[in-house]
Amino acid sequence: MVAGALTFSVLEAGEFEAALDDLARLRIAVFADWPYLYDGDLDYERRYLSRFAASDGAVIVAARDGAGRMVGAATAAPLADHATEFAAPFARAGLDPEDFFYLAESVLLSEFRGQGAGRAFFEMREAAARAQGFEKAVFASVVRPADHPARPGDYVPLDAFWRRIGYRPLEGLQAEFSWRDAGEADESVKPLQVWGRDL
Repeated sequence: MVAGALTFSVLEAGEFEAALDDLARLRIAVFADWPYLYDGDLDYERRYLSRFAASDGAVIVAARDGAGRMVGAATAAPLADHATEFAAPFARAGLDPEDFFYLAESVLLSEFRGQGAGRAFFEMREAAARAQGFEKAVFASVVRPADHPARPGDYVPLDAFWRRIGYRPLEGLQAEFSWRDAGEADESVKPLQVWGRDL
């Protein structure tokens, strides 16, 4: 798939290992910004991504520039194979995590935004979910206080985009996940709102 100056491809399982360091660097760079404020390191990323890549249903969509450099990526896997923190609210609500395909993250360097990558990332992961027999896709967005001191004055949430492509917040489904914010000595728990749609 091509959008603007970017090309997109779903990586084969045999390509995962070679892509993990690029994916880790992208996650660290992109998630350092609002609203994640993530203070990441390659060791943590390698552990996190290795667990993700171990899922038989794991998907990585790579976005590459004209020189073939990976400048963005989106990941997904069956929810039951992902971190237990994300499946826990489903189990509490009486929903079977096995029924959901989890769209984990989309990361793209800022200079390549506005070229259709967001839509391509969702469409290609949703196609992978359908191919695996899933009928429901979900993701989680971090919830930050409106008066958080690090919130940029010009920040525009992605809620309107997510709604345009069919996703809605799922009432009563909120996950919690820990990471270290910039300036923090230790990890702290962050709430995440679960969004979903039928495929």
